[in-house]
Amino acid sequence: MGKQKGEGARSKARPSSSSLAASLLPSGSTASVGFGGYVGGSRLDASPSGGDDSRPYLEVDSDLALHLKRLARKDPTTKLKALASLSALLKEKSTKDIIPAIPQWGFEYKRLVVDYNRDVRRATHDTMSSLVTAVGRDLAPQLKSLMGPWWFSQFDPVSEVSQAAKRSFQAVFSAPEKRLDALILCTAEVFIYLEENLRLTPQSMSDKGTALDELQEMHQQVISSSLLALATLLDVLVCLQVESSGTDNIVAQPKHALKARETAISCADKLFTAHRYFLDFLKSPSPAIRSATYSVLSSYIKNVSQAFNEGNLKTLAAALLGGFQEKDPACHSSMWDAILLFSNKFPESWTFVNVQKTVLNRLWDFLRNRCFGSQRVSYPSLVLFLHTVPSKAIVAETFFLEFFKNLWAGRNPSHSLNADREAFFHAFQECFLWALHNASRYCNGVDSISVFRATLVKNVLVKLLWQDYISSSSSRKKEKMSPGSSVDSRESDLASNKKTVESLNIMYPMSYFSELANCIVGALSGIHLLEQDLLSAFAAEFQENCQNFVQHASNLERESEFAERVIQFISLLAEHSMQNGGDWPLALLVGPMLANSFALMRSRDSPSCVKILAVAVSVFGPHKIVQELIHNTSPHQGDTALEDNTFLQMFKETFVPWCLTGNSISLSARLDLLLALLDDEYFSEQWDSVIRYATIREHSGSAPCSLDCDWITILAMLVEKARDKITKAKVGLSICTKMGNPDYWHHELLESTAVAVAQSSPPFGASSPQFLCSVVGGSTKSNQNSLVSRNTLVLIFEEIFKKLLSFILASSFTWVGYAGSLLTPNLLTAGPNTIGSKFENSMSMSQMAKFALEVLDGSLYSLKTLGEQSGLTSAILAAIFLIDWEFLELTMIDEAHDKSKEKLKARLGFGESFHAFRCKIGNQFWKTLSLHNRKALGKNLIQCMRSAIFNEEELDTEKFTSLCCLWMLEILDCLSQDPYEEQNLLDQLLCQGEKWPLWIVPDFSRAGRIVSKDCSIQDFGHQKFISFIDKMISEIGIDRVIASYVRYTLPLPEEARNENLTRSWLAAEILCSWKWPGGSAVASFLPSLIAYAQSKNFSSQDSLLDSIFNILLDGTLVQGGCAAQNFVYLNPASSDEVEDIEEPFLRALVAFLLALFNAKIWGSEKAMELFALLVNKLYLGEATNVNCLRILPVIVNVLIQPLSQRSIRYNDFSGDAQHDSSGGDHVQDVIEGWLKKAQTFLPLIMWKTGEDMGDWMQLVISCYPFSAVQNIQTPKLERKISLVERKLLLELFRKQRHGVGSSAVINQLPVVQVLLSKLMVVSVGYCWKEFNEDDWEFVLSQIRRWLQTVVVMMEEIAENVNETITNSSTSDNLDAVINGLGKIAFILDTFPLDIAKNALLSFSLSCGPFGRQQAEDADNLNPVRTERWDPIKNRILEGILRLFFCTGIAEAIASSYCHEAALIISSSRFEHSYFWELVASSVVNSSTDAIDRAVKSVEFWGLSKGPISSLYAILFSAKSVPLLQFAAYFILSTELVLRLAIVEKDKSYLDGVNNNEEVSSPLDMSTETDIHLRAEISCMIEKLPSNVLEMDLLADQRVHVFLAWSLLLSHLGSLPSSSPARGRLVQYLQDSANSVILDCLFQHISLEQWILKKKDEETPAGIAEAAASATRSIRTGSLLFSIQSLWPVEPLRMSSLAGAIFGRMLHILPAYVRQWSNDLRDRSILSGIESFTRAWCSPHLIAGELSQIKKDEIADENFTIAVSRSANEVVATYTKDETAMNLVIRLPSSYPLRPVDVDCTRSLGISEAKQRKWSMSMTLFVRNQNGALAEAIRIWKRNFDKEFEGVEECPICYSVIHTVNHALPRLACKTCKHKFHSACLYKWFSTSHKSTCPLCQSPF
Repeated sequence: MGKQKGEGARSKARPSSSSLAASLLPSGSTASVGFGGYVGGSRLDASPSGGDDSRPYLEVDSDLALHLKRLARKDPTTKLKALASLSALLKEKSTKDIIPAIPQWGFEYKRLVVDYNRDVRRATHDTMSSLVTAVGRDLAPQLKSLMGPWWFSQFDPVSEVSQAAKRSFQAVFSAPEKRLDALILCTAEVFIYLEENLRLTPQSMSDKGTALDELQEMHQQVISSSLLALATLLDVLVCLQVESSGTDNIVAQPKHALKARETAISCADKLFTAHRYFLDFLKSPSPAIRSATYSVLSSYIKNVSQAFNEGNLKTLAAALLGGFQEKDPACHSSMWDAILLFSNKFPESWTFVNVQKTVLNRLWDFLRNRCFGSQRVSYPSLVLFLHTVPSKAIVAETFFLEFFKNLWAGRNPSHSLNADREAFFHAFQECFLWALHNASRYCNGVDSISVFRATLVKNVLVKLLWQDYISSSSSRKKEKMSPGSSVDSRESDLASNKKTVESLNIMYPMSYFSELANCIVGALSGIHLLEQDLLSAFAAEFQENCQNFVQHASNLERESEFAERVIQFISLLAEHSMQNGGDWPLALLVGPMLANSFALMRSRDSPSCVKILAVAVSVFGPHKIVQELIHNTSPHQGDTALEDNTFLQMFKETFVPWCLTGNSISLSARLDLLLALLDDEYFSEQWDSVIRYATIREHSGSAPCSLDCDWITILAMLVEKARDKITKAKVGLSICTKMGNPDYWHHELLESTAVAVAQSSPPFGASSPQFLCSVVGGSTKSNQNSLVSRNTLVLIFEEIFKKLLSFILASSFTWVGYAGSLLTPNLLTAGPNTIGSKFENSMSMSQMAKFALEVLDGSLYSLKTLGEQSGLTSAILAAIFLIDWEFLELTMIDEAHDKSKEKLKARLGFGESFHAFRCKIGNQFWKTLSLHNRKALGKNLIQCMRSAIFNEEELDTEKFTSLCCLWMLEILDCLSQDPYEEQNLLDQLLCQGEKWPLWIVPDFSRAGRIVSKDCSIQDFGHQKFISFIDKMISEIGIDRVIASYVRYTLPLPEEARNENLTRSWLAAEILCSWKWPGGSAVASFLPSLIAYAQSKNFSSQDSLLDSIFNILLDGTLVQGGCAAQNFVYLNPASSDEVEDIEEPFLRALVAFLLALFNAKIWGSEKAMELFALLVNKLYLGEATNVNCLRILPVIVNVLIQPLSQRSIRYNDFSGDAQHDSSGGDHVQDVIEGWLKKAQTFLPLIMWKTGEDMGDWMQLVISCYPFSAVQNIQTPKLERKISLVERKLLLELFRKQRHGVGSSAVINQLPVVQVLLSKLMVVSVGYCWKEFNEDDWEFVLSQIRRWLQTVVVMMEEIAENVNETITNSSTSDNLDAVINGLGKIAFILDTFPLDIAKNALLSFSLSCGPFGRQQAEDADNLNPVRTERWDPIKNRILEGILRLFFCTGIAEAIASSYCHEAALIISSSRFEHSYFWELVASSVVNSSTDAIDRAVKSVEFWGLSKGPISSLYAILFSAKSVPLLQFAAYFILSTELVLRLAIVEKDKSYLDGVNNNEEVSSPLDMSTETDIHLRAEISCMIEKLPSNVLEMDLLADQRVHVFLAWSLLLSHLGSLPSSSPARGRLVQYLQDSANSVILDCLFQHISLEQWILKKKDEETPAGIAEAAASATRSIRTGSLLFSIQSLWPVEPLRMSSLAGAIFGRMLHILPAYVRQWSNDLRDRSILSGIESFTRAWCSPHLIAGELSQIKKDEIADENFTIAVSRSANEVVATYTKDETAMNLVIRLPSSYPLRPVDVDCTRSLGISEAKQRKWSMSMTLFVRNQNGALAEAIRIWKRNFDKEFEGVEECPICYSVIHTVNHALPRLACKTCKHKFHSACLYKWFSTSHKSTCPLCQSPF
């Protein structure tokens, strides 16, 4: 009833009848308070007079009446809202307003408490609480009418409802006494109400509108709750009143309480009779009703027993005593209560039933079926049931045997829960002992009782419990338990004498046997207390089972399992004996069994038998067991002890020889027995006898070195078990003074044997290492007790070290052998000359090493006990590391290059085992190692590692250094306990050696003094060491390797914070090394250094960076900056350009400064400080420091940018620079001085070698930098200079110009030309306003001359490539062709390109945006603006375009041959990327005329590829220069080139581009044959790469696809909307283009982020970029902006391009995009796309469409257009003669993804068929239009016009004008003369697969 299906009859929180009744006791009682719920359905008797339904509400407050009326609704939601409103009103209204509403509320209350919805019932009681709280005592007049449902509601099956009812009741009756008084007052009314409920049927519960299943559930709830309410009511009014009132209190009881009791008994008696003793309810299918019925019957038996008579007892006896047929466990608790009460109250009732049939058979079935799931409830009730069974009703022996048999059959050992199994065994033991104790109830006489008891013991304890325990098989894994075969056949015959111990293949869990054994022991204990003689049967069975087992056991598995059972049983007996006292388990069971079987145990080699004896000795003690074995024939004498000599004699003469003889399967068990027999009092004598027997007998007559393997095995096992016994003795409860102390276990014979085993030679016994490990100990941290003395321990480990060292010295690696010689062999007692001399064979070496490994594996922790003086600990540990390292190195060796493969393979096999051992040594071991040993070990290992790095040459360098890095990290991890120890190890690693360091030599005698080392050739070992250091830095960080970072706990003095705490020299060493295997200064070290400088660990006072700079500067000055003058750049130097510097110190210094300033680690203040430092070093007194002068230009080139106070854009530059106070004056003064110094020299063309004029010129040029080219912008100036400085610079430039003009011979030295070109660049950039005509003439002439040289060179390359490819065929040798192209493309002399770069930069500054913008602000006489220079500028520009097309043609030609050939051309261009970026910048700024002339010029050239192919080759280049790609796209997107770049040369198409008239051939029925895209883009438009959706989002191929589509969309956008060419191209795309491109676009637009974005959240970056680009492309109609910002390709840039393409597609190809979206099957993706389009694209598209319709002149006298922007509607009205038609075109919010809706709102004089046809035609036009909506409307109007002009419509599409290509019907059938559209007819032929007329079926 409003609950979940399968809900139990009573929830856990639902109160029982007894607990609830107890809650009504007065406060003096200890019972707790508790109430449940109520149900009822009758109308109130006291209803208002009159028949009008509205009358009851006349006197009720209007607000309350309104909500009371709403309670009659069927909808539960309405009821809940009404109840909530009522609760709120009841809190607000006065008592006076509420009282009139109580009668009506009472009526509604009765209906609501039985409502099907549980929430309604709960809310009803909450409202009741509000009501009673509001009215208080004024509720009294209506209390009797409310008490029935109120009481009933407290037993609602839903806990929430019953608790709510309880709270409402307690709200008005707070004290228990008051609640009881109220119940007594309303006793009769409550009984009447419950009687009404019990008479209800499902049909009478509600009206016909309620579902039958709901009615049935409601009825079940009402009946069960009413029965529980009745049971509790009787307990409260009858039983509890009597119990709570004694004889002294009877008179004090109020009369109404006695009257209520009488009323309750009377009413209960009537109910009992009227409902046929409630037996019908016991037959109910509802478990809740049956359970409640049992509760009611229990209450009647307790409270109204007079209701039971002989007439109804017979009926009730059959129902109750036969109640074991109840199968629902929810009923069993109340069922047992009723049965036990009934049987106990009415024992004579057993005579009214057939006991066997009605009771016992059902009981046996109940037990066999495990109580049908109620084990924990039913099993505890069994013993109570036995007590209530009348003795005369059963045959005792038969009853109990059947009882235990059936109870045993229901135990389910394999699948029962632990709690159920525990309840079972407890009940079984309890019932069994009860039967034995109560035998006198069923038997007369002592003999009869004894026979009865003996029968039970034999048949139940022995044959059921013990046989099952001893015979069944166990499963050690509970999850693999199998149910096994049934044991019913074994249990059916309890009289059977079967005594087998064979397995029955029943797999039981181990816990089952444990609980079964506990049950047996408990039963035996109870029997012993009752009658000791009853144990004889079990004792005989036990002894016989054990003896048979010893005699006949053959199956080892079964034998072991039997022994485990017996051991478990013996242990439990001993535990019971210790807890309860008494020795009967030993005297009666265990002792006789062992005495009878001891001889057999000794004769049989059975470990299980020995284990049984050993456990018995352990649990009962050696003295008692030996006493039992000796005196087995005499009676047991309690605690009488054996004589000492007798015990020791038997131990030495019997047990020691037996336990130590023979290495058989029982050896382990015999040794356990031997150790168990050790007694602390006689321990020394016993242990001496054991060791002497184990050693002396073996050495007699044989040499000590001939050690028998079996003997070693026995001794190893014995010592290991002895060690375990020591450990157990230490942790045991009793303190063993001797056996717990290892010193008592020392023995001189044991020590001598251990030394002999350690000194033994190959072959070794298998147990020899185990023996040494057992003797030495140390396998774990807690097991460091040695059984030998320390001197013996040292001797043993010396032998182990010798064996390891012999293996190390035999290594084929030189460094390994050298490392072995460092391990201090003079520590050994035997000299180093004896090591390995006897064992030249590698197999013997491996055997010795393996022996040592096995010993170390089991005794590692014992190394720490050797002490620090011997040095053995560090030496052995170092040997372990060395062998492990050798193994790791062996795994890297390439077998193909291995000269001694077989030898290495042998060592490799052992190394693998050693590596596994090394990995097992954990941090726990290293932490406990002493500081002295760690230091000694670290020193040895680091020396070995340095030797390996510098000397190993066979392995791959990068792999080997990575391996060494792992080794070092391992050393640091193992041996450094704190940062100080780590830095000490690193100091040892980096200390000065023969080959290290190479560039910087730290003078450790004086802190911070670094001296540069002169070295011209790098050593390969040094490179390997640098690679190793670099990998160390990447692993543990610069802070630990370079900065020596330690978190000091105390402040250090100032001098301690200087560079002596850092390794700045190491950083300088790495930077000077520049490159090494696997890394470089730029790629790996500098990024790490920058990251460290930016981290929180880097302190502002840290002098690390300053120290590195000083070291590098000192080294640079010493080296002199050789050839530095060749590396001064006009732009800030890049890492690639810095790499060209050959001098190591200068290169390192420049890279270091670049990294710090670019990362903003150092700023302008630091740059000023360094600039001043360099200026001071420039002069040595009056003389110039030549070395400083040579390096200064390169460094100033780096410093000048941060020195500039702010960046200057050319459009902001005007006037003189204003000096600032931040050091700018000093910098400017210095530069002006350098300019004056440069003017003192002769012009460059007169320069002679040896003068320092070039150095000064370089220095001046370095002071005037430009920023790098970005996109298509002209380089900008980086400095603002003063008028004086500009004047000096211009004078210097003119001096060079005059020198060129006055000299007859120009100095053609490359350095002169380069300096002149650079000076010209800075002069044009910084002094262009002061240029005169001569200056410009000089600049332009030089630019043209320098560029012409490169143009000629590039043309030759293109022609040579063309010739090579043209003359080659596919059969030619590919490698030869590729090599030939490589030679052609490779430019040996880069001088022309270097000059041309500066020329291009000068041209860009003079004619680019910089020059043009500034020229407008100058006077009109500026020569740049005059026509004088236009021809020269055009010639220069043509040359630049020629360069551009030359490289493109070369790549296009090479690409036609193979991809590798094209890659060679593009790679050669990539090597001079800056030059080509300058070319691209000029190309993009070229005029349309210049581009047109260049294209035509290339066409006339006559090479195998033309200009379009060259542009595509650059655009889709294999290795691209981004600016070149954009330049190619820019030219391709120009109008003149674009019409040639998309479609192959097709006259009809090209004519259609310029002709808006319709061009259509009457014979052409397919539009697909009209269009052929160029091959370069057709593969990307028609057929995308198959894996395009799986490829990387930034892959070149994906970018190329986007570029191809961008060009195609640009071309479509450039075509007139009504041109035939556009129509055919659009149709071609609709039919042939792959729509996967749209899927690709949305891989870059993250729809998931868009969908999941919350309203107030900021739009994710990728979506924001895409949305902005989509909007911009729609509004501007261009994609150029997105292409321009595409490079370098990044995710956000690709998102921007994807958004722009999508927006352009929506604008140009709406139908194409719509068709794609309609095909999407993923609704979530489609929803995201629509949401994106609706938010960012549709508003602009709709606004554009409506504006276009309004602008176009479509309307005429017959056609009018009305546009509604607010409604996004267009109303088209067509009027002709007597006809008129209105069409409304509505644009959806997600236009154009959603189709346009067309609706005919008005028509006049047009038939309905024609109206539908015209409306459909308009729909087709606007939905199929790939373009503007205005064009679709215009075409639709033309269609109407043509139709009214008499043009026949196409019979296929029913339209005059085709809805897609807008053609007229021109193809006529020769038979029927009807005309068709060519496209419609083509589609008809294709789909029908025939060529007949669609109308007349004649051949067409």
